[in-house]
Amino acid sequence: MEYVAESRRNPFDLNPPCEQPVLGYGDVNAHFHVIGDHPGVHGGTETGVPFTGRPWSTPFFDALERGGLVQEFDTENSTLDCPETFFSYLSMCAPETVETAGEDSDGDELADGDELAGVYARLEPYFDAELRAITAHVLLPVGPRATEHVLATYTSLPADRDTERQHARLLSGSGWLVLPIAEPADWTNGDADQLVERLQDLRERDYRQQSDLGRFIPGEEPYLVR
Repeated sequence: MEYVAESRRNPFDLNPPCEQPVLGYGDVNAHFHVIGDHPGVHGGTETGVPFTGRPWSTPFFDALERGGLVQEFDTENSTLDCPETFFSYLSMCAPETVETAGEDSDGDELADGDELAGVYARLEPYFDAELRAITAHVLLPVGPRATEHVLATYTSLPADRDTERQHARLLSGSGWLVLPIAEPADWTNGDADQLVERLQDLRERDYRQQSDLGRFIPGEEPYLVR
């Protein structure tokens, strides 16, 4: 079954609790889901498109284009042609723009770290709803927080924050393949080419995570489901 959406921007019509969210963008039937942190880290506040508006945005999308996840991009005009790819954030709102209770259950004022965790906890259901609606075959978390969250939540693998070691290293999750991407602002020589090479290799083989339910129905035709 395929979804049909009228827009590539916020195709599921989510309404998060902030005035200027950077909503999910791309193909709702995507095979690849690129996952970032929040707009304050990975940009998009000015354009409304994830991963735009940063000094590293052009080389980042250039690597994805060479790897086959993007067909055409213009980060200055916020146009992005990305069939089979979807982009979104763990928190589609910058943390400082989200109202939180500010107190714990005992009425004590929350510390900065606890309040930040509360923001992510409040926005995580929006991200999870997008992820499970799209059900991409490959998750590509960008940066340490997204990588840690994806590994801890959607795989049985240990959440290792050493993204330099995990960069472009293909991992098997619970129903997903996971390909972590190092923080683009910290890329060094060879990181982009390493990602491109891994994406090209991945696309040349059958990366789809599907089950054949044909054995449960009459006939010999396969019935593949995601």
